[in-house]
Formats: sequence, structure tokens, C-alpha cells
Amino acid sequence: MIVKKLKEIEAFIAGDETKIREWLHPKNGDPDTPYSLAYATLEPGKSSLPHHLEERSEVYIVLEGSGTAYVNGEAVRLSKKELLFIPPGAEQFVTNDGEVTLEILCIVTPPWDKDTEVVQPT
Repeated sequence: MIVKKLKEIEAFIAGDETKIREWLHPKNGDPDTPYSLAYATLEPGKSSLPHHLEERSEVYIVLEGSGTAYVNGEAVRLSKKELLFIPPGAEQFVTNDGEVTLEILCIVTPPWDKDTEVVQPT
């Protein structure tokens, strides 16, 4: 059994400029799962940078807030308690156009690796 408190997990800024806490990731000594699970936040008025994950799919589950996700140029509104599946290699970014911090669970399969996150030049 594993129990982790979010407030005890060190945060870092990912290549897309979202604040990330890796809740479950095999590289951190967690079980060898075929996915990683992270908690990501984006402040109001901010956007993540356009990027794609090589050979990895991603699922976003919105815990709090709202925003607009852009996947391969297609915009979709996201709100609390909604899920978005992003196929492998899809260009993506999110804009927090709401009033509160956007909080998202991110499930990446296979596990997220900074070397496979390709950020588009701005």
C-alpha cells in the first residue's frame, strides 16, 4: 500500500510551464506501473506552452476550475469533473480563462518523461 499527501510532494515546473507534482511515477521508486499520475496547476490568465508527448497518450481530469484545451488545433472547454483524452503525439496546450487555479490530474501512458516532452518554439 502507498499513501502520499499532495502537500508533501515537491513541485516543479514542467517544460510546458505548468506546475507539476508527480503523485505516482515508477522513476520515483513507486510501483512499476504502465502510467504516471501527476497533479498539475495553472493560475488564472495563464497558458501552458504548446507541446506534444512523443509516443505517450495523456488523460486530463479537471478537479477544480475551468479553461480551454487545444488539441491539434481544436479547442474544447474544460470544467470541473470533466475528462479529456489526448492521443499520442498530439500538439496540446491549456489556457486557464477562469477565476480560480486550474487543477488537473494528468495520467500519462507510458509514464511521463521530460525527454519526450517536445515544447513548440514561441
